[in-house]
Amino acid sequence: PFAMEKRFLETGSPRDLTVTHSTGCGDYPLGDTKGMNHFGHEGLVKRVIAGHIGQAPRLGRLVTENKIETHLLPQGVMTQLWRQMAGRKVGVISKIGLGTYVDPRLQGGRISEITKEEMVKLIEFEGEEYLYYKPFPIDVAIIRGTTADEKGNMTMTHEALNLEAMSLATAAKNNGGIVIAQVKYIAKAGTLNCRRVKVPGVLVDHIVVAQLENHLQTAATAYEPALCGETVAPLAAIPPLPLNERKVILRRAAMEMLPDSTLNLGIGMPEGVANVAVEEGALEMVTLTTEVDNFGGIPTSGSDFPATWNAECTADHSFMFDFYDGGGLATGILGLAEVDADGNINVSKFGPRVVGPGGFINIATSARRIVFIGTMTVGAKCAVQDDKLVILQEGKKKKFVKEVEQITFSGTYARKVRKPILYVTERAVFAKG
Repeated sequence: PFAMEKRFLETGSPRDLTVTHSTGCGDYPLGDTKGMNHFGHEGLVKRVIAGHIGQAPRLGRLVTENKIETHLLPQGVMTQLWRQMAGRKVGVISKIGLGTYVDPRLQGGRISEITKEEMVKLIEFEGEEYLYYKPFPIDVAIIRGTTADEKGNMTMTHEALNLEAMSLATAAKNNGGIVIAQVKYIAKAGTLNCRRVKVPGVLVDHIVVAQLENHLQTAATAYEPALCGETVAPLAAIPPLPLNERKVILRRAAMEMLPDSTLNLGIGMPEGVANVAVEEGALEMVTLTTEVDNFGGIPTSGSDFPATWNAECTADHSFMFDFYDGGGLATGILGLAEVDADGNINVSKFGPRVVGPGGFINIATSARRIVFIGTMTVGAKCAVQDDKLVILQEGKKKKFVKEVEQITFSGTYARKVRKPILYVTERAVFAKG
């Protein structure tokens, strides 16, 4: 992306690209110069099809200014769509997204006003409603790994995640496109352990050996061996959280962890549930997962997310969503930005700022029970005194509103399928379902 941006700024070419990615790809809030931010120039991109753009504010500004066509779809659907495209199949048919802004009866996943093409259709099969997500061609796939040999066989030994490299490369190759692999190292042909190769050389057309500063393991970390299974980090290295209103919420949410169950912790505040589990010695009673590949261990936070400390297994991206969508996830603990009287949640649009759903829609739809957590208001000042929560100054903006700005989770659909739901705040706990 860096070289593509440089060429565009120097020559005005390439232009009017369609860019696609499944998950957040950028360096926000640390900056706005990496990942998909390289595409944040008017004329370079015509259309975005993605799961999340919140980490690429330069690209996001083009969306809010109505300068590029934008489809923001569930992250899991994106990864499964590429796998279907790899096999040249019809697309994805799923209940994921029903009742949300992805549903064609609302926005159909279309974000900017200039976005006219329909990528999502409502269909009926054997008396039940589904959403049909259409495939689209991929001309160039850019993937990354750790080492490639001279034949293009690529390992991912230092990568924190596998993501969808294999599916994406196959989708491009089987549809007449090309594959570019960015790696840290090049090796002699025949020297790589076949069990470590994640993408075979027959799928790779070009290899780019990146400078290490352009190949960080996460947005904030160059390389940490405990994030890729090379070492095991001691849990004592994880500091306890301060006792404040956020920790009050996190401790209450942690009470919903069922023994011998599998959980997903959303981005933001929910990440802290892992810290509480470590503090209370409860981590061994559950298996934490992230939607981008990892089973077990402890998800990182901040700009290192979604890497995982001490993961037990790193799967492929689309498989994790197969596991989620099929009911393998016992509990999802997710954040909330807005809640309305129908129990609808918005986490994908905040005024002019559009971020997209990420894995939220898949998790909230598929987990057998959901715990939404967040403060009642934005900007309140609180303290914990004498084992009680004290509101020192009320927040300026309420999160519980009459109508959410965008429906990322449908309370109506959840009631229809009788899903147990908790809304946990620092002041009260509400139940639905």
